[in-house]
Amino acid sequence: TNNINGVNNNMYLLRPETVESFFVLYHLTKDDIYREWGWEIFQAIDANCRTEAGYGSYPNVEKPHAVPEDKMESFFLAETLKYLYLLFDDEMRVDILNKHVFNTEAHPLKMFHLLNKDDVTV
Repeated sequence: TNNINGVNNNMYLLRPETVESFFVLYHLTKDDIYREWGWEIFQAIDANCRTEAGYGSYPNVEKPHAVPEDKMESFFLAETLKYLYLLFDDEMRVDILNKHVFNTEAHPLKMFHLLNKDDVTV
């Protein structure tokens, strides 16, 4: 069994961490393998997690014909799909090495030391 402390580790929750890592690694290395893996993940999500009105967590990835939950967490749109989009955006103006950071909700923010004090209100 794949249970740790009663938690089913076979569930896919639509979490963003893997595609976030692919996004960062692609932009650091320009290695297309990260885009290939991102596309495979997107296709798997679309094929297995689509519901009538959106996407839902998949209860057990070891059961190919399981039915996804009829519930979509907000982070799926806000983070998972955003990172997948950015992974394939060749015109992205976010500079993750020198000018921007992402907050915990995947919003790109300009680094503080690059902000013009006149543009910042408290």
